[in-house]
Amino acid sequence: MIEKTRPIPADFFSDWKEREALSEAMIPLVGRLYREKNISLYIYGKSMVNRSVIELMKAHRFVRQIEQNELSEYETYPLIEALSDINLGPAHIDVGKLAVKYQESKNTQSLTDFLNEEIGDKLDDMKKPIPDPQDVILYGFGRIGRLLARLLLEKTGSGDMLRLRAIVVRGGSTESDLSKRASLLRRDSVHGAFEGTIRILKDKNILVCNGNPIQIIYANSPSEIDYKQFSINNAILIDNTGAWRDEQGLAKHTECPGISKVILTAPGEDPIPNIVYGINHHDITKNSKIISTASCTTNAIVPILKALQDEFGIKSGHVETVHSYTNDQNLIDNFHKGSRRGRSAALNMVLTETGAASAVAKALPELKGKLTGNAIRVPTPNVSMAILNLRLDRETSLDEINNYVRKMSLHSPLQNQIDYTKSMEAVSSDFVGSRHACIYDAQATIVDKDNVILYCWYDNEFGYSCQVIRCLEEFAGISWKMIPC
Repeated sequence: MIEKTRPIPADFFSDWKEREALSEAMIPLVGRLYREKNISLYIYGKSMVNRSVIELMKAHRFVRQIEQNELSEYETYPLIEALSDINLGPAHIDVGKLAVKYQESKNTQSLTDFLNEEIGDKLDDMKKPIPDPQDVILYGFGRIGRLLARLLLEKTGSGDMLRLRAIVVRGGSTESDLSKRASLLRRDSVHGAFEGTIRILKDKNILVCNGNPIQIIYANSPSEIDYKQFSINNAILIDNTGAWRDEQGLAKHTECPGISKVILTAPGEDPIPNIVYGINHHDITKNSKIISTASCTTNAIVPILKALQDEFGIKSGHVETVHSYTNDQNLIDNFHKGSRRGRSAALNMVLTETGAASAVAKALPELKGKLTGNAIRVPTPNVSMAILNLRLDRETSLDEINNYVRKMSLHSPLQNQIDYTKSMEAVSSDFVGSRHACIYDAQATIVDKDNVILYCWYDNEFGYSCQVIRCLEEFAGISWKMIPC
């Protein structure tokens, strides 16, 4: 990366208005590429699709802060405009990285020639990832289920990839059940309002969300459902209830007409593969029928552990999670089968156990037996922290660790899993809605020779849900062409 500094503008306000106008002009171009061609544009991994003018401007500012490069709308807009004129197929294109690469070429060639060089030989590979739309079912509609619904609706694109066809919930006990389900999707105390519209067809038990008809199916067990009666075929079902975690229990879903594959959003029992996207998602094969996406904490710590293992080696370590309370706990003291979990979640820090440390070995076998773990549940509704106390195979320094993780967060296959912050003022609520599996806090890291202590934030709801969607795409055979590679 070449560090570039833009001259200070003579008139800050005029400069702002010009860049604001460019961001405004980007929106229809970005939207058209997404709707008509299934092309998603990014700025260093941050999506530009369905973003506001200010959000686009902040994404540019993020690059200037993290990459020490004065990337601005002046560089990205001409590139987006040029991309709109090329006959492209479905792809994920990082215009931020392309713009920086063009800057680094010192503009020795025209933008058209540059794009032909970067994209021209890849045009033949830009084919539709799957021949027909993939039906998706949500079995359960709790915290994770509703976030998965939001993400699936957000990713509808041109409508020929993933399609949320139905949501299964327990038998409606009240006349207003359907409207209450819609309201829970529409409003969320942590993640805010649903971005779109929801229409209720009460007589058909259908919610029409952003133009997508979603059948609400009332059932108390998988055996009660014939999905084919709703014209649902070969669907992937995401069980987010956690009611079954073994192969025999989850196989009840595949016995239902219309279901071909199952994803469990909780740690699965052997022999179900526990998948952490970015680490072992290639273990998903054409013959896979049931997979688990492990836990939110496992997804948060495995990518950063993998990065450190590859570069420094890990001898041993302890994982302490400071975890937001969940609806498994009680508002006030009451009975709970788990130790200490019965005490009030809103009034206490609750020391409890976590299986995340031992679960790491299912995704990273080389760390088997090297980690211990514990957890403290704290009175916050979302965003947790993993504290990794590790003994490495070699000595290192704070600068080396920070520079390495920063590089991994921007320029590696793990850039969607690892995010990076160096703010001295960052607190947990700043990371609500993060799409990464974890956010490395560079200011908190402690290094003493071969002993390092890392602090990693993670949105245990939304960040985890994004990992589930990535696994779903892999399970469905959807593989996007990435530009630049």
